[in-house]
Amino acid sequence: MRVFISADIEGCAAITSWDEVHKGRAGYQEFREQMTSEVVAACEGARAAGATDILIKDAHESGCNLIVSRLPEYARIVRAWSGHPYVMMFGLDSSFDAALFIGYHDAAGSDSNPLAHTMNDRIARLTINGELASEFTVNAYTAALNGVPPVFLSGDRGICGAAKRLVPGMTTVAVSEGFGRATLSVSPATALRMIREGVEESLSRDLSRCSLNLPDRFEVVLTFNNASDAYRSSFYPGVEHSEPCTLRFVSNDYFEVLRTIRFITV
Repeated sequence: MRVFISADIEGCAAITSWDEVHKGRAGYQEFREQMTSEVVAACEGARAAGATDILIKDAHESGCNLIVSRLPEYARIVRAWSGHPYVMMFGLDSSFDAALFIGYHDAAGSDSNPLAHTMNDRIARLTINGELASEFTVNAYTAALNGVPPVFLSGDRGICGAAKRLVPGMTTVAVSEGFGRATLSVSPATALRMIREGVEESLSRDLSRCSLNLPDRFEVVLTFNNASDAYRSSFYPGVEHSEPCTLRFVSNDYFEVLRTIRFITV
């Protein structure tokens, strides 16, 4: 069994402030270690379920956050950014049996995580076919484009609920919940146990229960915080500048959706 892991940090246990997720700031080292521990726990759960090959995409900020010396010998890792439209899912292809999402957070425009955002802090809101879309939404559809079921997610309570609504059969583990600028979290050690056990359970079941069908048509509406960002990105082919801060585009091809998002959000 081949397993793909996309790893972020803002949904890891006890994460609360931006200082804890940006390289070089006060809390980063502690939570870089927690991010690594949660990914290792996911690897251990996957291995226990029979995974023979695990590919990890370090998918936060620089793409160089995980402490690679702590990764198990049966895992491989993609670091930094290639520029490919798959972004946080780069390295995924149809040869994988399952996709896992570790340390994920809720979408921009939600209130279940003090660090909720989508792609970057310039984006106020992203919707796909009228529904609020998170990074998980975008990446789960990327997995579906390759015929790979999204089977497990850990993160804040809000993204866990959103993930279950999109893929009812998948397993989610909520390690924290936001209240304004505060969080309520399980202990880091408890989070590791829950992730390890949750991944093993999810991969030991019928993976087809997590199959996600792509919509036939995608209407994407992206609202920036600043009108100048929308104006600058409005010249990408096929993009409609519908309101001062808002861009809209429609496609039947999800790879084209990914390519458009990639180029208008940089």
